[in-house]
Amino acid sequence: MASAKKPATGAKLAKTPKFENAKVFAWVDKWNKVCTPDKIVVVTGTKAEHLAICESMVKNGQFIKLNPKKRPDCYLARSHESDVARVEGRTFICSKREIDAGPTNHWMDPEEMKAKMLKSYSGCMKGRTMFVIPFAMGPIGNPITQYGIELTDSPYVVVNMNIMTRTGDAVLKHLGKDGDFVPCIHSVGAPLAKGQKDVAWPCAKNIEDKFITQFPEDGEIWSFGSGYGGNALLGKKCFALRIASKLAKDQGWMAEHMLILTLTSPEKKQYHVTAAFPSACGKTNLAMMLPKLPGWKLQTIGDDIAWLKPGDDGRLYAINPENGFFGVAPGTSNDSNPNALKSCKKGTIFTNVVLTPDGDIWWEDMGVDAPAEGIDWKGNPCYRCIDDRKRMGPKPGMTKADVKALGYVAAHKNSRFTAPAENCPVLDKSGFKGIFKGKPTGVPIDAILFGGRRPSTIPLVNEAKSWTHGVFMGSAAGSEVTAAVISDQIGQVRRDPMAMLPFFGYNVADYFQHWLEMERTSADATKLPRIYFVNWFRKTADGKFMWPGFGDNSRVLKWICQRIEGEVGANETAIGNLPFAKDIDLANNEGAEGFTVDPKMLEEILKVDVEGWKKEIATVGASYDEYDAKPSKDSKVVSKTAHRVPRALRQVLADVSAALAAAAPAKATTKAKAKK
Repeated sequence: MASAKKPATGAKLAKTPKFENAKVFAWVDKWNKVCTPDKIVVVTGTKAEHLAICESMVKNGQFIKLNPKKRPDCYLARSHESDVARVEGRTFICSKREIDAGPTNHWMDPEEMKAKMLKSYSGCMKGRTMFVIPFAMGPIGNPITQYGIELTDSPYVVVNMNIMTRTGDAVLKHLGKDGDFVPCIHSVGAPLAKGQKDVAWPCAKNIEDKFITQFPEDGEIWSFGSGYGGNALLGKKCFALRIASKLAKDQGWMAEHMLILTLTSPEKKQYHVTAAFPSACGKTNLAMMLPKLPGWKLQTIGDDIAWLKPGDDGRLYAINPENGFFGVAPGTSNDSNPNALKSCKKGTIFTNVVLTPDGDIWWEDMGVDAPAEGIDWKGNPCYRCIDDRKRMGPKPGMTKADVKALGYVAAHKNSRFTAPAENCPVLDKSGFKGIFKGKPTGVPIDAILFGGRRPSTIPLVNEAKSWTHGVFMGSAAGSEVTAAVISDQIGQVRRDPMAMLPFFGYNVADYFQHWLEMERTSADATKLPRIYFVNWFRKTADGKFMWPGFGDNSRVLKWICQRIEGEVGANETAIGNLPFAKDIDLANNEGAEGFTVDPKMLEEILKVDVEGWKKEIATVGASYDEYDAKPSKDSKVVSKTAHRVPRALRQVLADVSAALAAAAPAKATTKAKAKK
C-alpha cells in the first residue's frame, strides 16, 4: 500500500485531536502528517458554529451575506470559472481489477493512483485549517444509515455538508469506540505561504490537477483540486452513490440516483414513489410538485438519492440519506417549483447566481423580473434587457437577441442552492426521518420511475411488463446531456442507465445483474414495486413541448396508482403497457398557454413510433455491446466475444426487437386487463 509521506524536516505539525474511536484518530492523524495544515478543527454541527464559519468566509471575501430581511442566514459564493460542475473526466473508480470498474468508469491501479495523489496531497493544507466533518448519510441510528468522516481544507465544504448531511458530535457519539465509517479526504489543492492572501475560490486551476477518486475495496474517497458540488461534498455522489452502490451490491440492498415522494389520494390512500432522472432533468421539480388534480397531495422525502433495502415482506423500503437539497437554480420558479423557492428562503447557500442591488439573488427563468442591474456569477455587472424584463446581458441597452447571440447567462447554467430539507413546506417529516408506521424501516416503495430528456420517440409513460422488463427499461435509459457536468456534448443524447452513468461504483453490467438479483432474492417478488418509464420532454417538430409537465405530471402519477390498484387497463404494445388517453384524468385542465394539456398532443405522445423505436432499440443493443467490450472507459483492450451484460436483458432486447418488427406503424396496441 502507498505510504503517507513524512512532513518536511523541521515542519511543525498541528496536534491531532483525541477521538474515542481509534479508527477516526488514525484517519485524521495520517492526513495531518501528509497535508500539514496549520490547525485542525473538529466540526460540532451546531448552528452557532455553522454561522460563525459563514461569517468568517464573509470577512475573507469568500461569501457575500445576503439581505437578512429577505434571506435570513443566507450567503452567496462565486466559484472559479474552471470549477463549476462535476468533472467526470477526472473521476476514477480504482478497483483492484480493471474489469470491476467497468466500461463507464475511468480506472487506474489503486496503488498507482494513491502514490500519484499523495504527491499532490503533500503539504497541500499549509496555511489552512483542516476541518474534520463527522457525518451521517441518513437519520442517525436508522438501520439503513451509513457514516463517514470527511477531512477538508474548505470552509465552503463544511457549511454545505452541514446542510446536506447530519454532522457533528452526535455522529461521533453514535460511532462510539469502534463504529465503522467511510473515510474521506478532500483538499482544494491550494496551500498558502506565510502572509499570502487567499482567493475567493481556491482550487486547482488546471483540470488535469483535479482528482475525484473512489477506492471501492477500501471503501475510501480521495478528492483533490475541486471545491464544487459533488466533487467536494463527498457525502453526496461519491459516498451516497459510488461507494454506497458497491456496499449495496455486497450487502444486498440498493443505492440509487432517485427522488422519493409520498402521494396521497383523495381517499387518503398513500403511495411511495422513487424516480431516477439524470441531473437537471426535473427530479427536484417532481419531488416537490403541486398536483393540479383536485384532492391529490404530494410530499417530498428526498429529491436526489434513495437507499432501498428489502424487507421481510418482499417490499423495498427506502430512506433519503441526505439532509438538504442541492438544487439547480436556473429554471426553478413559482411556475415550475414554488416549494423549492420557499425551501431556499432561509439558511441557504447560493452558488454562481446573480446578486441584486438590494442583497437578494436572481437567475434565469426564475419567473420574476430581473433587476435593472446586478452582479453576474463571474462578479461582473449585468443589466436587464431592454425588450425582455426577464433576461440580463453584460452591457446596458442589450436586447434578448443580442444576449442569445453571445451565449451569455448571468447565472451559470449549473448554479445551485443548498437548502435545508426542513425548510420545505411539503416535507413528509415522518418519511424524511425514515419512519413508517412508527418503525425506522424507511418507506415501502410502490413504484419506480425512470426518465430523461427525450424530445422524440419515448412516450409520456410506459409500464414495464415484468421486473426484468423494468430493469431493461432502466438499462436502456437515455437523455440529453445537461450543464450539470462539464462536457462538450451538452444537448446530445447519451445512454444513462438508471440515471447512474456518472455514479456506478463498479461494473455497469454487474450492476444490471444486481437489479435482477433483487427479484430472485426477494422474500415475495410479487411485492416489488411496479416499474415505469416517463418522459415529460417530448417536443413538436418546431420545438414546442407537447406536455406541460410540472403539476400536470400528477395526472400520470394518478394513472400509475390506478394501475397498482388494478382500476384501469392499458394498451399492451411492443414496448410496454401504455395508457389509453381517456384514462389520463384531465380535471382542472386550466391555465396559461403551455400550462394545460392539449388532448390532441396527449393522443400523440401515447402512440408507439415503431420506426423511431427500431432505431432506439438498435442503439440500446450497441450500448450493451460497448458494456461487454471494455474493462474500463480508457482501456485500449476491446473484446468482441465478452458477454457481461446479463442474458436476461439481451433476451428482452431480442423480444422487443421482434415485437417491433411485427408491429404496424402507430398501431400494435391491444387491451391489457387491469391487474391486481
